[in-house]
Amino acid sequence: MRRTAGIVALVALSTVVAAPAQAGGSGPDKEITATVETPALFDDAAGGDADADDPAIWVNRADKAKSRVIGTAKNGGLRVYDLTGREVQSIAPPADGRFNNVDLVTGFRLGGRLVDLAVVTDRGLDQLRVYRIEPTGRLTDVTAAGAPLLFSKDQDEVATQATGYGLATYGRYAVVSRRHSTRLGMFRLEERGGRVTYRNTDLLDLPREFRLPNGETWSPCAEPGEDPQIEGMVVDAAAGVLYAAQEDVALWRIRLDSDHFAGVPRVVEHVAEYGVPGVFDSVSEECVLGDDPGFGGRIRADVEGATIYATGERDGYLIVSSQGDSRFYVYDRRTNRAVGSFRVVDGKRADGVQHSDGAAATSVPLPGYPQGLLVLHDGENTPDDGRVSTDFKYVDWRALSLSPRGA
Repeated sequence: MRRTAGIVALVALSTVVAAPAQAGGSGPDKEITATVETPALFDDAAGGDADADDPAIWVNRADKAKSRVIGTAKNGGLRVYDLTGREVQSIAPPADGRFNNVDLVTGFRLGGRLVDLAVVTDRGLDQLRVYRIEPTGRLTDVTAAGAPLLFSKDQDEVATQATGYGLATYGRYAVVSRRHSTRLGMFRLEERGGRVTYRNTDLLDLPREFRLPNGETWSPCAEPGEDPQIEGMVVDAAAGVLYAAQEDVALWRIRLDSDHFAGVPRVVEHVAEYGVPGVFDSVSEECVLGDDPGFGGRIRADVEGATIYATGERDGYLIVSSQGDSRFYVYDRRTNRAVGSFRVVDGKRADGVQHSDGAAATSVPLPGYPQGLLVLHDGENTPDDGRVSTDFKYVDWRALSLSPRGA
């Protein structure tokens, strides 16, 4: 099923009505510190071209002390960490693979038993890679041979790298965004011969240009041939809602109906740069921006990693990365109203978090984290030897001082 044209016609070139998030929650940032950080990853030849990006938290229900944090490292594949931040497994990508985002599927029937899966977007090959999570927390590749391309017609198109990028899972489905594009695809995971493959069930194109309140038409500045892409995503399965971060535009709320996208996408909050004119300079390969007309929200582009901390079936918090100023904004899960914002600053156990791409949260009590755990990608880790690096930071939920009961 492809329900793209009708939905987009209702949104593109129109004044998008935002939810109430922009009306409040603009008080001072709360400053908190991380309790744990994972080993530094180095994006150079000596470091295996490893670049941390997106985390997921797997809870071992039988033995919570053996719960794991699974993080993508792009050309460096996957890293698996325990609750102390110690690396316990490293998985290299296949040839030409580049692992971008990761999310989890629980209770998937595979080989006659229910298992948990880690699903990864391989943006190098335009595929999903699927790993069974063993009871020990170790990952085993169960991707079916001949798994289809996500968006590309053929290998020549894969080479352009307009491939699978962001990822969010729910039930037996994965929502995947396409790099340098406004396109979202929905894919159903299926067993085939004891391994996992997938098939497309729907597509949705978010807008690439917008009608501003002053009547002008605006598109975010980008390199020629590139549209405003989506990466950070999370699904609120109980509400049937996908939150999708279109990096230079807004955080969107999109309804889901079984195997397809439903209704008209709505904006939770625009980025601060929404409506700012810009021209791409091919020499500097940067955008030269004009005057701000004042139509934007609080989030400094890019709007990135999104995660949900659940405190009940429908209560809890939505957390989003404001990558441009290294803040995180918190929204009420039920109403999407702004609750507040925070920064992760340098502390005794770990340095702070800057320019974060990915986030994951759980409200399940874990050893050392009695109210749950928040894991954040740090795009500017500070290693001892001064090399530029990335890693993941663990934050005790109690540090946020948000009620575990929700709003």
